[in-house]
Amino acid sequence: MPGPRQSTFAKKERLIAVRPSGKREASAADMIYDVVRQIPRGRVTSYGAIAKLLDLPNARMVGHAMRFVDIARQRVPAQRVVTAGGRLSHDSHGTRRNLLIKEGIKLKGEKIVDFARIFWDPAKEL
Repeated sequence: MPGPRQSTFAKKERLIAVRPSGKREASAADMIYDVVRQIPRGRVTSYGAIAKLLDLPNARMVGHAMRFVDIARQRVPAQRVVTAGGRLSHDSHGTRRNLLIKEGIKLKGEKIVDFARIFWDPAKEL
């Protein structure tokens, strides 16, 4: 008889591999940060892709959470979350741009070069 993991795969259920935050109920921001922490170095995703994965009403909720994240203190790679068109947002000081460049991502102005190739879709990857 297959174990619980095997039976889940046999049914082809979609599992979301988001680590629990350890709190009784995670806030929307905590769930967003858990997804963002899983974006691989050198890849990016969009606010909308995260909102869709977490069944949030709109991408602005993700944008709001990313806007106020303290990258160093919370260890959330917010620079890896961009608009659906591959543009940076909320980067008035150039911090996120510089972090993406250090990860090997090329930008032309505020737009990511070859966005479709480096796009990480959490719905497919998790």
